[in-house]
Amino acid sequence: MRPLLFALLCGTSLHAEPDILLIVADDQRPDTIHALGNALIETPNLDRLVARGTSFSRAYAGYPICHVSRAQILTGNPAFKALPKYPGGAIDPRLATLGGTLQKAGYHTCYTGKWHNDGHPQQRGYTTTSGLYSSGGGKGVTQPDVDDRGRPLTGYRGWTFKDGNNQAELDKGVGLQPDNNRHVADGAIRAIHAAPKGKPLFLHVNFAFPHDPRQWPAGMKDCYAAAKMPLPANFAAKHPFDHGNISGRDELLLPTPRTPEAVRAELALYYAMITDLDAQLGRILAALPEPENTIIIFTSDQGLALGSHGLLGKQNEYEHSIRSPLIVCGPGLPKNERSAALANLNDLFPTLCDLAGIAVPATVQSKSLAPVLQHQTERVHEFVTGAYTDTQRMICDERWKFVLYTKLGREQLFDLQTDPDELHDLSADPAHRAKRDELGAKLRNWREQNGDPDLSKPGQLR
Repeated sequence: MRPLLFALLCGTSLHAEPDILLIVADDQRPDTIHALGNALIETPNLDRLVARGTSFSRAYAGYPICHVSRAQILTGNPAFKALPKYPGGAIDPRLATLGGTLQKAGYHTCYTGKWHNDGHPQQRGYTTTSGLYSSGGGKGVTQPDVDDRGRPLTGYRGWTFKDGNNQAELDKGVGLQPDNNRHVADGAIRAIHAAPKGKPLFLHVNFAFPHDPRQWPAGMKDCYAAAKMPLPANFAAKHPFDHGNISGRDELLLPTPRTPEAVRAELALYYAMITDLDAQLGRILAALPEPENTIIIFTSDQGLALGSHGLLGKQNEYEHSIRSPLIVCGPGLPKNERSAALANLNDLFPTLCDLAGIAVPATVQSKSLAPVLQHQTERVHEFVTGAYTDTQRMICDERWKFVLYTKLGREQLFDLQTDPDELHDLSADPAHRAKRDELGAKLRNWREQNGDPDLSKPGQLR
């Protein structure tokens, strides 16, 4: 939608371009929104967004790790292209960024919350920060090694909130504190109130919850009773093989084999953190001067296993981890709709450009979801892909998913239509050999076209 048309439809007076609010949670499973089918969890503000927009049930993170997923969102590219030293290192400086593109188009761009990429947000196109939460700043501050449950406090050690001069705000604590959501929301609200008049605002808000170390938010201890938490339908005591991260930090947070009691306790705390995030999201939405004339997107950088398939972490290609919730709202867009169209999180870059009437930079490889939102087409992707380090590659179409464990010489094939919980691997079934080989060939072609650095390594399958 072009800016002039947008202005005519929306009745905006100060500027033609829409304000934009992009909210990204951290490790939030796609099945944790009440309005989208989870009867137990309380998410009233996310439910309101669901009613105001389009919810995508097949949105894929592309890479189930925070910094890589966020690099893909920032650049509109797959991980191999976004990060020349895949899977680590700096974002390719030759690539346009979402913040920089909107900034050049006249937006006041502000970054709030977790920054998990190289450098500083202002080096990536953000005019300012407010409530920035990033690594460093806690040197010399003693942190506990375990929480009040005796669980290891291993995530975000030494991280602090930063002021506008990038100085640590030690009064807000060091590491991931139970009130992290509130401080992020405070930063976002300050940014809204401080935004210059007459310019459109792009506010990029990144929560650090419900990532571990999981802790009860203030006033919410035991608000979900562990004994009443249903186990995931694909709960297992142990994953049947080393998927590439079986001894990783995330997987060591609970003993193996997993017990129903331990997983239920973890789920209860996880749900409380999401409900707290939802409450802080409500505060941000209430601060918007023109919520009905603002493009609002909610997603998460990836999901999480948390007992599914015997895993705890997100470093896998199963649906609970590689998929993300995705809700898109905005003036002139459909309300209370569901879409099963395949989507990548890096599609958000060109989607926002299209909705704001801004040209999509040439370096952006992903596809805009605007044609789906505007009912011009039912899909923009034939398939989507996923990757993790040099151990996993994935491709899925509207029905089938193929996973390749490149170092193990192992494959999986799932019929997501009849087996959405991915309980039945059909890769060895002769009846499905043609589908397995078809998806395997498409995956290899995609890897070649996108410069997968691991294709040339010895021992790589396909």
